[in-house]
Amino acid sequence: MSDKNETRQNFSGEAEKVEEFNEFRERMNERILDSANINIKRFFNLDTRVYDEGNLSKQTKEMLGLVASLVLRCDECIKYHVQQCHELGLKEEEFFEVLNVGLVVGGSIVIPHMREAVDFWDQLQ
Repeated sequence: MSDKNETRQNFSGEAEKVEEFNEFRERMNERILDSANINIKRFFNLDTRVYDEGNLSKQTKEMLGLVASLVLRCDECIKYHVQQCHELGLKEEEFFEVLNVGLVVGGSIVIPHMREAVDFWDQLQ
């Protein structure tokens, strides 16, 4: 297989992973929000609204969310915040600086989750 074909297949596979993540998240959020539980709906609303532009920029809030997710070791949360940071124009150098903050706060247990974060970042490129 030529390098071009291999690169094309890798890109296609990575794009599929991102799409699968987004579809799963959306499908499950809809399923959960279709319940009649008002407290779940309120929490989901709060979780969405807290990242709105305010005294802190949306990008800053997403970076904070990424650090917290790294420290809490929530890979799905990490992927979500990595994608949001990417969509908001975070530069790669800034991304690695955010990862560094998460590493210092969370310690070496964060390293496997940093790998997941970098892998997902690369898939978004």
